[in-house]
Amino acid sequence: MVARRRKRAARDPEDRIPSPLGYAAIPIKFSEKQQASHYLYVRAHGVRQGTKSTWPQKRTLFVLNVPPYCTEESLSRLLSTCGLVQSVELQEKPDLAESPKESRSKFFHPKPVPGFQVAYVVFQKPSGVSAALALKGPLLVSTDSHPVKSGIHKWISDYADSVPDPEALRVEVDTFMEAYDQKIAEEEAKAKEEEGVPDEEGWVKVTRRGRRPVLPRTEAASLRVLERERRKRSRKELLNFYAWQHRESKMEHLAQLRKKFEEDKQRIELLRAQRKFRPY
Repeated sequence: MVARRRKRAARDPEDRIPSPLGYAAIPIKFSEKQQASHYLYVRAHGVRQGTKSTWPQKRTLFVLNVPPYCTEESLSRLLSTCGLVQSVELQEKPDLAESPKESRSKFFHPKPVPGFQVAYVVFQKPSGVSAALALKGPLLVSTDSHPVKSGIHKWISDYADSVPDPEALRVEVDTFMEAYDQKIAEEEAKAKEEEGVPDEEGWVKVTRRGRRPVLPRTEAASLRVLERERRKRSRKELLNFYAWQHRESKMEHLAQLRKKFEEDKQRIELLRAQRKFRPY
């Protein structure tokens, strides 16, 4: 009986792959030299009734346990045998909303997520999801036709990519600033057209625009405003509110009276000395 179980386990090794409930396991290897397999856990993306999700239903494959060396291009190539892949997105944690698509820059790109990630793979047809769930492996991430750099070779490549070409960087920055200035100009023109125009319910949107435009505040003007606020706060402070404040104010008043008395005595003595008769 034990020998029969061992033969069955040796004959069907894929049946012993541990996987979370509701997930299918796809074994992958970094290269042919690697003996041990890494497992991707996949399932069809679905949400509860009443929950909104921007990912296409029945065409999205949710992938867990994506290793750091597996990029979006590598994952798309591995699952391309199941059907045409529309998009692949790696994320740090599951999210029901698809991130906005923005033009990627060669110089300014988000910091990669360290460690393992999750992925959302969108196929063009629902049959791609069902084919991926029945996919057998192991699949190779790095091949001769599609090598994936790792170790010191990846570090050297990342360092070389971190040193930008000044001319190409200037061109990209100028292009971005032109598009940004155009966007701001369009928003200002749209706001100017909508100024004073009532909406469907008859409400008029009040903006900060006026007949006389406000001049930008200079540093000197900002300092004057701060000084005015400081004086205003000092006037609001409570004087002689506590007993010790009242006692100290009395002592300071007596000290000022004594000082003034001594000054008056010295002044009187000086006047008397000036009126003394001096014949010689």
